Amino acid sequence: MDSIDKQILNIIQKDFPVVKEPFKVVADQVGLSEDEVLKRIKNLKEEGIIRRIGAVFDSKKMGYASTLCTAKVPKEKLKKFVAAVNSYAGVTHNYRRSHEYNMWFTLIAPDQETLKKYLTEMRERTGVTDIICMTATQIFKIDATFEL
Repeated sequence: MDSIDKQILNIIQKDFPVVKEPFKVVADQVGLSEDEVLKRIKNLKEEGIIRRIGAVFDSKKMGYASTLCTAKVPKEKLKKFVAAVNSYAGVTHNYRRSHEYNMWFTLIAPDQETLKKYLTEMRERTGVTDIICMTATQIFKIDATFEL
């Protein structure tokens, strides 16, 4: 990763242009062609430096319900549980931890009733019933960008 890659990452993290040709705008800012910027972004993605490019919305302000969940998933049910959780479009993160509650995920839904419905379905589909939901009562941080 060179200094131009770092410039590109800073731009797409903090000031992604919301225009018809955003990567052309980024290219103009770093002095490259649009094709070269797209090639660099593809390489950064293949290297695992970029996981995804997407907008971050305040789901609560948009009227959605969200929660952080943790589940106690037996080793033999891990694959089935992960596949079930990941099948919901509202799951934004899903990761394993070395703890009794070994699977953590965030879930967003149009409303509380739908959120509860999704969690009930997950329990029924996987047989994992020990899922704890921890809905935020106060947001302390929303920005997770890194100056490169």
